[in-house]
This record gives sequence, structure tokens and C-alpha cells, in this order.
Amino acid sequence: MILSNNTGKTFIPPRYRSLFWVLLLFLLINLLTRIGLILFEGDTQNLSFQILPKILFSGFIYDLSVGTYVLIPFVLLALICGNGAKRRWLFAVLSTALLAVAVFSFLFTALAEGTFWNEFSSRFNFIAVDYLIYTREVLGNIWQSYPVTWLLLGLAGIALGLLWLVRKPFWNAALADAGNLPKRLVVTLLFLSLPVASFFLVNDHLRDGFTRPAERELASNGYYEFMRAFRSNDLDYFKFYKTLPTEQANQALQQAFKQGQAELKFIPSSMPTAHAIQPSLAPLQKNVVLISIESLGADFVESLGGKAGLTPNLDRFAKQGMIFTQLYATGLRTVRGLEALTLSIPPTPGHAVPARQHNTGLQSLGGVLKQNGYTPFYIYGGYSYFDNMENFFTGNGYQVVDRTDVAAADIHHETIWGIADEDILHHAIGVISQQAAKGNKVFAHIMTTSNHRPFTYPEGRIDIPSGSGREGAVKYTDWALGNFMQEASQQPWFKDTLFVFVADHTSHGRGRTDLPPENYRIPMIIYAPDFIQPQSIDALASQIDVAPTILGLLNIPYVSEFYGQDIRLAAAQNPRAFMSNYLTVGYLKNNKVIELMPKQTTKVVDAQTGAELPADPVATDEAIAYYQTAAARLNALQATP
Repeated sequence: MILSNNTGKTFIPPRYRSLFWVLLLFLLINLLTRIGLILFEGDTQNLSFQILPKILFSGFIYDLSVGTYVLIPFVLLALICGNGAKRRWLFAVLSTALLAVAVFSFLFTALAEGTFWNEFSSRFNFIAVDYLIYTREVLGNIWQSYPVTWLLLGLAGIALGLLWLVRKPFWNAALADAGNLPKRLVVTLLFLSLPVASFFLVNDHLRDGFTRPAERELASNGYYEFMRAFRSNDLDYFKFYKTLPTEQANQALQQAFKQGQAELKFIPSSMPTAHAIQPSLAPLQKNVVLISIESLGADFVESLGGKAGLTPNLDRFAKQGMIFTQLYATGLRTVRGLEALTLSIPPTPGHAVPARQHNTGLQSLGGVLKQNGYTPFYIYGGYSYFDNMENFFTGNGYQVVDRTDVAAADIHHETIWGIADEDILHHAIGVISQQAAKGNKVFAHIMTTSNHRPFTYPEGRIDIPSGSGREGAVKYTDWALGNFMQEASQQPWFKDTLFVFVADHTSHGRGRTDLPPENYRIPMIIYAPDFIQPQSIDALASQIDVAPTILGLLNIPYVSEFYGQDIRLAAAQNPRAFMSNYLTVGYLKNNKVIELMPKQTTKVVDAQTGAELPADPVATDEAIAYYQTAAARLNALQATP
């Protein structure tokens, strides 16, 4: 950092040595954060001699590149404060105060990275960017989930300790000679050129050199990943992902459909999926109650081989109804689940459809049912502005009911995410009963919220104390569902209602590959004692297949633009599933996951082991066809005035 001229004097004035201590503290805190995440991850592979040095070296480069940005306010302050005795003292005081704020911010970010990693097994990504919009919910969730006051006091104590360690060399450097204004201007330009250089020189190549997702995340830097996600939160599929000629993509898509139902007849349309559904039987006049359950992975459901004793009610419904044992969610967030269940569309990269600006005009489950005489509702225990739900559902023909419609006297418990599941489910019975009394057929899509951190719920409902963890929240939600069904069974509309229980996503993000299938497996149970015979459907299926399956059970005729298929009729012949994180989208078929990634790259991995397999051109083209045509449909929607 210190350059010399021919006389041996340093070109950079001694004042700027104070920047070294700023950078050192930043690098130290980020190094300790990385080590902490490695230890928390608990994977011995990350500690191996072959991997650990690479992670630490890559991490150092990312930390150093971000550090050049951290220095900017100190550099500008050094420029503004002159070289007189009073101005040197002023710089020392102001830079010390700025350093105190900076160190506390570094530590706070490290803590935030730890909590984010615990939830998503990732550095900051597009979810963190999205959460900036919903600061009320996010900050409220943090406040309810963690001892925030004590954590902040702890961070303040650590910050003071670090400042105490560097107080003498930092203060002495801050009081040192600052150089004249021309020299300070040149030095300022030199330092400001560093972040510019890092922007162009430091990119994804270092992190992309790691094969395992955890290694990539550990080798990166939260600040870098946040800005990366901010810049690429909306991804143009046709710019970043591998494509096929349009006609070839359409043909590959239709051939994939015909694998499930060879007799399928496509009709001329701008949508290559368009085909007529003409059941041989008359439509059934039944209400539909679809309950999407927050964060319920198959690993918590005993009927699916999960933990015993947490879901006795769902297990009972499974024995008495139709259970789908190999159903996979399309993503790891509620908004992805809502997209799949409502629109029956693959999870295109970037934002899910509900969170996009242009999110109406697509065929939806509620829309098809509305055309067939139903009154569709979306009933949500939280505030429906979250994740743009209100705009999405009202724009697609639903009536939205949320916590603002529930009287305070009817709320037993609430968190920042929503009222207790028992309360929104009880309110839903009132909504359905009111419509049924008018002779209306009802479609009610109900979204629960209790199985979400801070995992609190009314006391006395189950044998696990409120706030003790996810297992308690799962068991409480199951209790609330059992209570709901008991109450519903007393209603005159119960015997004429199809109940569908399905999760929006699982609670797991951590895995051995970008898209580990076990992190996407969810329960689905269809229950109607006088209509559905007990049975288990074990064929591989996707969350986007739920809407066509419900409509198929009701014998409803319609022209389908959906990407899903009726599981009962097609999944045995065409077993496949779709899954995504925000950058990688995948296609699970024949025990392989076809991964489509930015930079037009594709990869085939073994669904069981995660090992990379030889290329599979046929399956890859099939995967591209699904995602490319879906992306084209959404682009057309965006172009519509």
C-alpha cells in the first residue's frame, strides 16, 4: 500500500495507513465468519487438505474485493480533512467513530449471514434481496425468533474489544501527515480505482470452480453474493440459458406430454401445451378445499417414512384417502409453491410469477373452476401484500381473504407471519359456509403459516411447548388440520367437498448438489370419504400436476394450457418432476436430474448419489423444452399492454 519516490519518502501519506486497520478488521471478521460456517456445516470434506485451502483462498479474494468498497468512506473522509493540526485531529475523531460503526456493521452482517445460512444453507441470495421489500415481516420474525437485545449487546461488546486492540496504531496513523490536497486527490483516485478494478476482475469464476454447492457458498462472500443477486434477480432465460429452435422446443414438449397420454390431441394455439380435456363422465358438483401447508417436507410425515408421531391427523387422512408418495415441490419458498399449485407451470429462473410485475393473464386452477361455476377464494393467515399475493390472486379471478378479515376476538395467537393455523382455518369454514348457504360451489385455497420460525402457537394444543422448534410447529399444524376437519364434518357441505392437503415446499435447503431431490419431496393427500377410495399413488409427480389432477377428479372439461398432467392418468407412463433454486432449474426423470444453469450450461447428475453422469441429449432437450416454452409464455405476458 505504501509507494516510495526516489528520495525514499512514501508517496502515500502516513494518514492512509489507518486504512490498513480498517481492511484488516474487515478481512478478519469475514475469515472468522467463513470458518464458523464451515464448522456449522459439519461436513468433513470441507476440512480436507484438498478443499479447505481452496475455500480460504477463494474467500480471501472475494473478501479483499469487497474490502475495497468498504474503504471508500474512509478515503473520502481523508480527502476532505486537511493537513493542519486541528484537521488531523478532526479526521482521527471522525474516522474512529466511522470505524466503530463499520466494525459493528461487519459483525452484524456476520450474525445475519449465520442466521440466513441456518435457514437457507446459502450466503445471501435473491431471497435476501426480496426480503428488503418486506422489512416489517423480516425484522418482526427476527425479533420474535431470537434474543435480539442480548445479541446486539454482545456484538457491541465484541466491536469494542476489536477497537481496543487496534486503538493505538489506528489513532496514530489517523493523526499522521495527510499530504497536500493534490497528493490527497491522486491517492483518492488510486484507492477509488481499486473497487472499479475488482468489479471487472473478480467474478464468479472462483466460486464456480467448486463442484459442491456448500463449497461454492463457503468460498464466496455474503456482500458479493447479495450484490450478485441484486444485479441478476430477474434472469432472461433466452440470454442466460441453453435454448433450442422454437419449433424443436415445441415438438419436444408435446412429445413429452404424449409419453403420459398417447391419445392427447393438441389444438392450434400460441401455447404449445394447449389441448382439450373431454372427460367421458359428467362433471361432479363438489366443493374443493386446497390447503397448502407451510414448509412441510415428507421427512416430517410418518406415512411417507418421516418422523413418527408428528402428523397423526394427516396420517389418518392418508389411510382413508388418496396419498401421493413421490410428489416433489418446484422450489424452496411459498411463492414457488403458490405458482406451481395455481398456474401449473415449471419454475422458471429468477422471480416466481406471483412476485413479478406482470403476473396475470395466465390460466389458473381458480380460473378454470370459475368458468365452471365455482367461486374461488385465496385465504391466507398473514397479510396478503406479502410476496405480492393479493395482486396475483385478485388479478387471476380469486377473492382474497387474509388476517385483516379476521376479528381480533377470533385470534388465539399470532406471529409476524400470520395468525395461528386454527384461527385462519376456522375463519375459512365461515367463508365456505356462507357461500354454500347461497347455493354456490366453492373453491377455497387456504395457506397456513404456523410452521415458520419462531414456531410459536397457542399453548395446550399439543404435547410440545410452543416456540421449542419446528417439530412442535409441525405437530401443531397437524392438530389444527384435524380440528378443522372435525369442525368441517359438522357442516352440510362437508360430504360434497374434496379436501386436498399439500405442502408448499420443504424446510430444507442444504444438500449435496444444487437440486437434491430429497429436499423437494412433499406430501399430498386427497380426502373425500364418500368419493375417494383409500389408495396410494407411488409414481413420480410434480407440484405442477396438482391442478390437472384435481380437475380430472371432478371430470371438468376445459382447454388446458397447463404444463402439468393428471397424475392418475399419466404419471405411471411419464414420471418426471421439476425443481429449482433461483439460478438452477432442474428436471428429474429416470433417476437423473438434468440441471440447466446460466452461461448456457447443463449437467446431468445421479438423483441418488449426486455424482455427475454422462450427457443425456434426449432428456436435456426435453428439460429445455419445458423451461424454454414456459419462459417464452411469461415473456409474452410481459409484452402484453
